[in-house]
Amino acid sequence: MNQLLTDGRTMEGIVSSIIRQEPLRLTYSRLDWERIYRLADYHKVANIVYLGVLGYRESLPEKWQGRFFERYQESLLYGTNYKESVQEVLEWLDKRNVSCVILFSEVMREFYRIPEAADTSPLSIYLNEGSYNLAKGYLVDLGYEVDQICEGLGERFSREASVSVMLYYKLPFRTGKYARSIQKLLENACVKESYNRIRVLTIEGEYLFRMASAVYRYVTDELTIREVLELQLYHGVLRDRLRADSMARWLKDLQIDQLSEKLLRISYMWFADRKDLYYDGLPENMSEYDILEERLLTRGMINHETDEQALKLAALIRKELDKEKREEKLRQLKEKIRERWENVKRVWRWVFPDYHYMASIYLTLEKLPVLLPVFWVIRGVRLLGRAIRK
Repeated sequence: MNQLLTDGRTMEGIVSSIIRQEPLRLTYSRLDWERIYRLADYHKVANIVYLGVLGYRESLPEKWQGRFFERYQESLLYGTNYKESVQEVLEWLDKRNVSCVILFSEVMREFYRIPEAADTSPLSIYLNEGSYNLAKGYLVDLGYEVDQICEGLGERFSREASVSVMLYYKLPFRTGKYARSIQKLLENACVKESYNRIRVLTIEGEYLFRMASAVYRYVTDELTIREVLELQLYHGVLRDRLRADSMARWLKDLQIDQLSEKLLRISYMWFADRKDLYYDGLPENMSEYDILEERLLTRGMINHETDEQALKLAALIRKELDKEKREEKLRQLKEKIRERWENVKRVWRWVFPDYHYMASIYLTLEKLPVLLPVFWVIRGVRLLGRAIRK
């Protein structure tokens, strides 16, 4: 467990040094590169870690050097095709009058000082269920194929040498208040310039969506280093244009304001320029940030959570999960009862066929339909006798 935390801190340190463009002193030959790679790949920062080991490639086993380089190449190719691919998809949807909201703006890639350090995340789009099937069909027409299914939420589509596209028809949040609050953010989205049906979140709306997503995923132990990094990059570049008071009220109403502040602060501690004085000095209680760091870097395997807002949100999510499990069990029970009833009906129809079937076998029934029960017995005796003879 301690080794997992050590590897996580090592990986975070390499990423931080590249983002800040600072030297990092590590004994690279002593690192377990398989663990570092798998951790970096999970946190979607393997391409950044590759930049951090360029001068120490002799310390890396060839296999893992190749894996890191693959992720780096992917980021280069992604950056080359990104704008054209996004424009193609959006224009295709707009011309076919498909209304949708882009959840994360393309501008994020421009916030990286080193372009190849940017993420290869898909273009994320939210649509209502009516538009979803239309958009899915149009993507297939463009040559895209489904490569990931998010059960009950949407699907991801990919095409060679092009950006991946994630279509959502349901927001990935279980608690009702969370979903309703973010739905309101989407309703306030503005039409994107040069389009008619494509909408984008406001600057504040996207920041709040990113923060709300980060808090939720932290509580469910799914938050990645890449998301924390981009939270800092987005806030660091645009903070002078963000309306802090209105955003603080929104986060407080959702009851995640204190946890949001912790996540933002640790993102600055990890990735902000040392000269940035947005957070001047260390927090009074560093133990809270140690707990957050340990949980985040180990994907919840080390979890000593004490934050009241995190604990409350986790309890709400567990409550929804339990409700979903109960509903699923009830659905399965109903399905089992329905199947058994269908089996009973099939047996009943076989033992007691309808009048038209019986009349086609016993012509007397056409004149005397009242004898149908008698001929059921006759047919049953005949079938029984045939079975005995066999």
